[in-house]
Amino acid sequence: MDIKGKTVCVIGGWGLVGSAVCRKLMVRKPRRIIVTSLLKEEALDAVDNLRKEYPSVEKDFFIPWWGNIFVRDEFKDVAREEILADEKKREIFMHDIVDELTESSLQKTAVYKLLMKYKPEVVIDCVNSATAIAYQNIFQSSLNVINELKAAKANKKNNLIEITERLICTLYVPQLVRHVQIMYRTMMAANTKIYLKIGTSGTGGMGLNIPYTHSEEKPSRVLLSKSSVAGAHTMLLFLMGRTPDAPITKEIKPTAAIAWKKIAYGEIKKRGKAVQLFDCPPENGVKLDGKLTLKLQQFGKPSGKTLKSVFIDTGENGIFSKGEFEAISMPGQMEYVTPEEIADSVVYEILGGNTGHDIINALDHATLEPTFRAGVLLEAALKKMESLEKNHNVDSIAFEMLGPPRLSKLLYESYLLKLGFKDMITVTKTDAKVLSKKLNEIISKNTQLRSQIISIGIPILLPDGKTLLRGDDIKIPPYKGEGELPINQTNIDLWSHDGWVDLRVSNMQIWKDRFNRVFHEMDRIPNGDTSSRFMRTKEYWKNFKDIQPGKIVGWIFTVEELGERMKA
Repeated sequence: MDIKGKTVCVIGGWGLVGSAVCRKLMVRKPRRIIVTSLLKEEALDAVDNLRKEYPSVEKDFFIPWWGNIFVRDEFKDVAREEILADEKKREIFMHDIVDELTESSLQKTAVYKLLMKYKPEVVIDCVNSATAIAYQNIFQSSLNVINELKAAKANKKNNLIEITERLICTLYVPQLVRHVQIMYRTMMAANTKIYLKIGTSGTGGMGLNIPYTHSEEKPSRVLLSKSSVAGAHTMLLFLMGRTPDAPITKEIKPTAAIAWKKIAYGEIKKRGKAVQLFDCPPENGVKLDGKLTLKLQQFGKPSGKTLKSVFIDTGENGIFSKGEFEAISMPGQMEYVTPEEIADSVVYEILGGNTGHDIINALDHATLEPTFRAGVLLEAALKKMESLEKNHNVDSIAFEMLGPPRLSKLLYESYLLKLGFKDMITVTKTDAKVLSKKLNEIISKNTQLRSQIISIGIPILLPDGKTLLRGDDIKIPPYKGEGELPINQTNIDLWSHDGWVDLRVSNMQIWKDRFNRVFHEMDRIPNGDTSSRFMRTKEYWKNFKDIQPGKIVGWIFTVEELGERMKA
C-alpha cells in the first residue's frame, strides 16, 4: 500500500530496528508517525532525535507514546515485579491473561487505548515479543512452586499462594495468545490496513548447538522457550493473515544478531545500573571446603569505582565488549545484520514488494541471514573499537552480558595468556607449569584486571585448585533454588569449565593443546593455496604473532564445541 499520507505506528520505535524503520519511512511521506517505547524517557528521546534529524516536519508529526503493550492501560507504566508483588494487582493481571477476552476487558488494554486514539493505517511491531514473554522464566517459577510444596508438606511457613499465582502470571502460552487476540481485535476496530511484525528466531539463526546461554544447560531451556514462543507467535500471525478482513499480516524474522547503535567508551551498565568494582586479594580468597555459597553478603572489597571500557551498543540486546562482539560476529557464529537492512525490507513489504523475507508468506525461506554489508562493516567496527581502546588505555574483553559465563572465562583466559606470553607459538612452547605460574603472578599484581573479572561474576580459581577469588555474586554455578552446593573435585572441575577463570596447570595444558590444534588446521592447507576454500588462514591468525581473544573463542565455539551455524 502507499504510505504517503498514512498514520504509521512503530511499536518499539526507540530500539535499534524501530529507529531505522522510522527513518526509512520518512522517504515515503507518511502523515505522522507514532513512536512507542516501554519507558517514557525512551519514547521522548526517540522523538527528540527524529525531530532534530527532520526539522522541517510539523511539531506533532512524531508523537511519543510509552508503556507496556502486554498489559492493561492502568498497568502500562508499572514494573512487572511491582505488579506481581502486589496481591490485588497480581490477581487482576492473572485474570487478564487466563480469562476469556470480553469487549470490556479488551477496551482496558494499553494497546486498545493506543491504537484507537490514533487509528494508524500501518502498524509496525519491532518489539522482541518472544524475549519479553519467554525470559520471565517459567522454569524458575515452577521450581519455586515445587520448593514451597515441599515446605507445605513439612508443615512449615510458606508462600505457596503467592508463588502459585506468580507461576500462573508467568505462563507463556496464555500471555502470547492474549496478546495476539488483543492486537487482532484492536486493529480490526481501528481499521488498520497492514500489520508487520519484526520477529525473532530466538537463537540468532543458530541451532540447538548454540554456545550462548545464561548459565543454564546447553541448549538453555529458557532460550528454547524463547524460540518456542517465537515459533508459536509466527503461527498465530499466520492464522491472522488467513483471517478475512484482518489487516494484511507480514513478519520479518532476522536470523543473526542485530547491530549496532553506537560504539563508545564509558560506564558499563547492567539493567540500567553501573557495574560496581570489587576486589578479592589472594590472601582473602575463599578456601574451597565444605559447601560453596553462591551469594555472599558484603563480600569483597568495594573500590568505589565502576567498570568503564570500550563497548558496542546493540540496542535491545545490550552492550558488548570488543571481545564479545568479535566472538559473536565471527563467521560460523551468530554473525550479524544491520537494522538499516531490516528497515529496507519492512518498507518494501509494506509498499507491496516481495523481499522474500516475509515468513508469513514463506515460512521456510524468509529468514534474513547475515549480510555482505555487515561483513564489510565488521572490520571497520572492530578497528574503531581498537582505536578507542588505545585512546583510553583499556582492553575491552568481556562484560558477561552475552553469555554463557564460559565465554567470559575463555576470553579472559586467552587475554591473560596474551599479557603473559604475547603469541600462540610462545604459549605452545612454554611448560604448562610456567604458564600457570605466570598467569597467577599477573592476577596477583594486577588489581584492576582482577577486580574487573570478579566484578562481572566470574570467579578466579588459583593454581592450588582450592582458593577462589570472587565477588558477592557468581554466575557459575547458577542459582537453581539452592543457596549452597557441596564442594568436591567433580563440582570444582565442572564449575571451572563452565565459568571460572582457571589458573591450574591442567587448564594451561588444555590451552597448549588448543593452540596446537589451530596450528594443525594450517598444516592441512596446501602450500601456495590462495583459493576461497580456506577462511582461517595464517593471515587470518596474523601469522600467530598475536593472541586475539575474540577470534580464538569464536574458534573454540565453532570447532571445539561444535557450535557452528549450518546456514550462512
